[in-house]
Amino acid sequence: MKALVFTAKQHMEIEDIDEPALKPNEARIQTKYAGICGTDHALYNGLPGSADAVPPIVFGHENSGVVTEVGSEVTNVKVGDRVTVDPNIYCGQCFYCRTGRPELCDNLSAVGVTRNGGLEESFTAPSSNVYPIPDDVTFKEAATVEPISCAVHGMKLLHITPYQKALVIGDGFMGQLFVQLLQAYGCHQVDFAGIIDEKLALNKEKFNVQNTYNTTRDKIPADYDVVIEAVGLPQTQEQAIEATRKGAQVLMFGVGKPDAHFSMNTYEVYQKQLTIQGSFINPNAFEDSIALLQSGQLNVEPIISDELSLEEVEPVLQGKVQGISKAVVKVGD
Repeated sequence: MKALVFTAKQHMEIEDIDEPALKPNEARIQTKYAGICGTDHALYNGLPGSADAVPPIVFGHENSGVVTEVGSEVTNVKVGDRVTVDPNIYCGQCFYCRTGRPELCDNLSAVGVTRNGGLEESFTAPSSNVYPIPDDVTFKEAATVEPISCAVHGMKLLHITPYQKALVIGDGFMGQLFVQLLQAYGCHQVDFAGIIDEKLALNKEKFNVQNTYNTTRDKIPADYDVVIEAVGLPQTQEQAIEATRKGAQVLMFGVGKPDAHFSMNTYEVYQKQLTIQGSFINPNAFEDSIALLQSGQLNVEPIISDELSLEEVEPVLQGKVQGISKAVVKVGD
């Protein structure tokens, strides 16, 4: 079968590879779409994602498709089901798994990171990680359930109430998801900061954003109860802290470089009684994410910028293609 294989740091090849053997607890999935995200950029450049990717491996931890075969122990999905896959596989035995924090698993593995994923015509996954999707959710939309679930996990780490004013910093795909999620979870006002005027305008027009700030020229007021940082750069992390009022919560969602640091005023953290929260991957968030798509509370179609073929993926990961906010790869018919 056709696959895009990560063969070495900063190198990929289209190859014809064998389908893997199916284990009793697994499902085989014919891929329809696979998403490309910042994790794939990091892995391509030899940086860690949720886990290390050791070549040769097939990326594609965001995906959708159709079940074509199930193992002898599988009862939750059947052949013909339209599905999406939670890539993260927890050991269930380490300290973090046994204390209800599986996202911190010491032995984390992942479809599309440590085992082959959706950038191939067919892949396998443990059936416990496979989720049926409703008929009114498209395969393209379903390929975004994994990033949605990461944002939903972040939301679950916060205490959200209707009185709060929220700010999202970062106009990439994840930031635009948070704009909609904050409203779905009940914040009465959501504002948006970024660097691309067209994205700021789109979210004001379509997704009920009240105020926008272009961070290259505008000053963000220190007026927010909830701030989501969805960039991962020291300057935007500092802006997130500075945009808070007393009692605020800051979600540091953007993925920074492993050696990056940012500074903050420690007295301000104390005096404002700030909560600064990290967020890692997506435990127990797929059902909520699918429901948000089905209900229409999340609309991802306007913020998917590009549909690619397998052959077009590597130039994107190399940074040779500009202007991509969110790309999905059409793998199967």
